[in-house]
This record gives sequence, structure tokens and C-alpha cells, in this order.
Amino acid sequence: MLKIGVTGGIGSGKTIVCKVFCSLGVPVFFADVEAKNILDLNIKVRKKLIEKFGNDIYTKKGVNRPKLALKIFSDNKALEFVNSVVHPEVRIQFYEFCKKNSDSKYVIEEAAILFESGAYEDLDYVISVIADEDSRISRVIKRDNTNIEAVRNRINSQFDDSILQKMSDEIIVNNDDSRLLPQILKIHKKLNT
Repeated sequence: MLKIGVTGGIGSGKTIVCKVFCSLGVPVFFADVEAKNILDLNIKVRKKLIEKFGNDIYTKKGVNRPKLALKIFSDNKALEFVNSVVHPEVRIQFYEFCKKNSDSKYVIEEAAILFESGAYEDLDYVISVIADEDSRISRVIKRDNTNIEAVRNRINSQFDDSILQKMSDEIIVNNDDSRLLPQILKIHKKLNT
């Protein structure tokens, strides 16, 4: 079984690409969703974040996402700390996912920070989804009901598309005028041979 990574910056469209792969019958592990669950539910992670950021980093419902976002997207050391606490727990869940889907030709791990976290080292192949900045900003503002400055801060905390292109085995371009399906089907065929 091949382990394939799908990554891309915020608003690039990596989730929609992965949903297409799902519709093709490919098991997809959504690492960013898993990371959110870990932030909310993992006692060990909760304890470390409270020690670092204080009790108000959590609410009764889980992590205080707006407060955490303010801290990590304006302070690289805070971002590195959170990643160092959450990433190992996500890896454990991914290994379990691979075991459960070991009869598949390939599985996908979708993650925004695949390269930044070093998770790509566990994978056989990496696909990056890229899009022009205007498309990305527009998508995120619409999706998250946020502002341009907040989106740009998040974009600036991630690898630039030019770096993703150099480090990836495949690139999917998802600008507003791009056709996704032919690009995905071509890669799917290649991975199934």
C-alpha cells in the first residue's frame, strides 16, 4: 500500500481534491480534522496547551480556536510549539488508519502542513494543490467569514507555493478557471498502476 500526501496552503482546495479521491474509493485521512479533534479531546495535549497559554485557551466546548489562532498565526514559536504537541498524536492516528486500510492500493493523508511538520518523510508520494493568492483569499473569507489580514497571516505562516512545487511529486492547479477532475483522474490512474 502506498501512502500519499495531499497538501496545499489555506484556501488552495486540498479538501475538495481529497473528497474527489474519496468518491473514487480511495481512503483519505483528514489530518487537519484529526488535529482539531485532538486539540479538543486529548487530555495530554490539553494539559500542555494550558501550561503554555493559560486556562482560557480552552472553553467548555474545547479549545478556544480564535484565541489560539491569534497566538499561533502571529508568533512562529507558538505555532511550532502547538505543532510539536499535536503532530505526534496525529501521526499515531494516521498509522492506525493505514492499518485499517492496508488492503487498499493507496491511502491519502490530507494535511496543510505536511512538509512543515516533517510528516512527508513517512509518505511515498506527495501531491500539492496550489492556487493563486486572490482565489485563496476569496475562498477563505467566504468560508470562514474572516478578513483579508487574518487570511494573509495564515498564508504567510505556511510554505509558499513555489516551495511546494519543488518538494512535491505532483501538482494540482486549482485556480478558479482550472479543471480539477482531469488532473485528479490522471494521478489516480498513475497511482493504481
